[in-house]
Amino acid sequence: MTSTASPASPAFVVPPEPTTRPTLEGTFGMTASTHWIATACAQAVLERGGNAFDAATAGAFVLHVVEPHLNGPGGDMTGIFATAEDPTPVVMMGQGAAPAGATLEHYRAEGLTRVPGTGALAAAVPTAVDAWLKLLAEHGTWELADVLAYAIDLAEDGHPVLARVSAQIASCAEMFTQHWPSSAALWMPGGTAPAPGELVRNPEYAAVLRDLVAAGEGIGAEGSAGSAAEGAAGSPGSADAADARRARIEAARERWRTGPVAQAIDAFVRTPHRHSDGADHAGVITAQDIAATEATFEPAATATFRGYTIAKTGPWGQGPVLLQALRILDGFEDAQLDPATEEGAHLVLEALKLALADRDAHYGDAAVPLETLLSEEYTAERRALIGPEASHEFRPGALDGAAPALPPLVTEAEFARESGGVVDHGAGEPTVRPSGEVRGDTCHIDVVDRWGNIVSATPSGGWLQSSPTVPGLGFCLGTRLQMMWLDEAMPSVLRPGARPRTTLTPTLVLKDGVPVIACGSPGGDQQDQWQLLFLLRVLVGGLSPQQAIDAPALHTTSMPGSFWPRTWSPGEAVVEDRLGEELLAGLERRGHRVVRAGDWALGRLSCVVRDPATGVLRAAANPRGAQGYAAGR
Repeated sequence: MTSTASPASPAFVVPPEPTTRPTLEGTFGMTASTHWIATACAQAVLERGGNAFDAATAGAFVLHVVEPHLNGPGGDMTGIFATAEDPTPVVMMGQGAAPAGATLEHYRAEGLTRVPGTGALAAAVPTAVDAWLKLLAEHGTWELADVLAYAIDLAEDGHPVLARVSAQIASCAEMFTQHWPSSAALWMPGGTAPAPGELVRNPEYAAVLRDLVAAGEGIGAEGSAGSAAEGAAGSPGSADAADARRARIEAARERWRTGPVAQAIDAFVRTPHRHSDGADHAGVITAQDIAATEATFEPAATATFRGYTIAKTGPWGQGPVLLQALRILDGFEDAQLDPATEEGAHLVLEALKLALADRDAHYGDAAVPLETLLSEEYTAERRALIGPEASHEFRPGALDGAAPALPPLVTEAEFARESGGVVDHGAGEPTVRPSGEVRGDTCHIDVVDRWGNIVSATPSGGWLQSSPTVPGLGFCLGTRLQMMWLDEAMPSVLRPGARPRTTLTPTLVLKDGVPVIACGSPGGDQQDQWQLLFLLRVLVGGLSPQQAIDAPALHTTSMPGSFWPRTWSPGEAVVEDRLGEELLAGLERRGHRVVRAGDWALGRLSCVVRDPATGVLRAAANPRGAQGYAAGR
């Protein structure tokens, strides 16, 4: 059995080139994220005595500012964590539900057959901010003012804008100027997109954050970052101080849900604006929806693989796709599972097609028979469907003798004909196109501290291209409802109060009941696919975390996409060319429709690792795009 300690003789093929950077090692604390500024701020919190939850929350609010094309406070977040006192994995549920007015009747009356990919009709209730505040209140040690100081500083004083943010704004310039003037005012104040490296500011969002801090002023004794005692788990020095700190953060949560943010959103979405279907619609979200929505902590869904326990969100999200794929692959020998070999790549692709088909046919925010989906009998049935040739079919399993629900299976060419050639109005998640072209991604952050607290979170939604900026707030609403169907037969049907079947899917790995890895990735439908490659390479192949992240990636698009216009590409495998001509030719002989994405185009992973026996901590981050970084000591 391999371990997270990275054995000297890996069982899988190690990339011939050296790693792009080392796997970091230390004993104090480790942070990894999709942007170096967020990583630096989170690590700074650890260095000043904060715990992993303080650090992750600070980094998350920084991501709102420095990666606005990938996430925002009007979006979503799912996380998974364990505390030093209790290693049981817990899901941090910041995925908002459909508003009360999001009914099938209303959307059909608007002439829609799909939920749009942009505009307020696609907005779930924004819950990410509430989730982070809940985590900070219940498991952090710092005052809210200290945690938010990093984001406030960057929003007020500015930061050098990423080239990808500049490109995203430029690509939306026509939409902004013609249809979303509030977005043009925020992101194009001079009439054009900011140049890469130009200092950009968002004082309106800074004011929102300052207002949240002010909501708790005067409650209990004043606190500061330096007031946290150096306890075994980074806990506050006294019960009274902890209660007062928590009360101040709870006041901020109440302010978020019922104060000026909710009121501004309610008033703004009443005006019709352009959506991805090319028509103008008003939104349905209200201040009452926001007031009634709170983030929750939930039990994780788990499965075992090669002696490890993998913890994910429940089947209201896509998390169990990784569990199902691992269960299917657990029936093969170690040597067969190397994604850098023809057989391993083929098995990975075929297992993922089966798991993703079950996702689209069975997952949703209702009763989902996960025990059956992960059972030995059902897994063996699914495994037996994998043959030597690539499948081009959509093959969900039948549960309890009932025929599975079948989503529409429409290719991009078919949708273009159906829609009169309209394929994209800036819709969908800003992720990887089938060609490998990158439009951006979601965000991710992982933190582990010296006490053993560990957290992995994937913030997303509310991208600057999601919907018009709400005046006075400095951010827009998300578009997660596009993952719901306007079809009563589907388990993820649009209905008020139901959570969309989100793609946000962080991971916690445990060994002997103790967390050893927190990891995750942006990438929409690719998130669990790329994490599967990483876990196979680390847990089975013995590669170091950075080797596993750097290794060439691949994924399938042979399933209905989660983002508008929800097309699929049967039998298609998107690959990095570094897998090699021989391997790619072998996949093509097996019937895979191989799409070459380039040498360094796929995969966005980051991770932190903890060895419980020695206390040694590790971290690694994605080099692609020269944006993600890990830090620690």
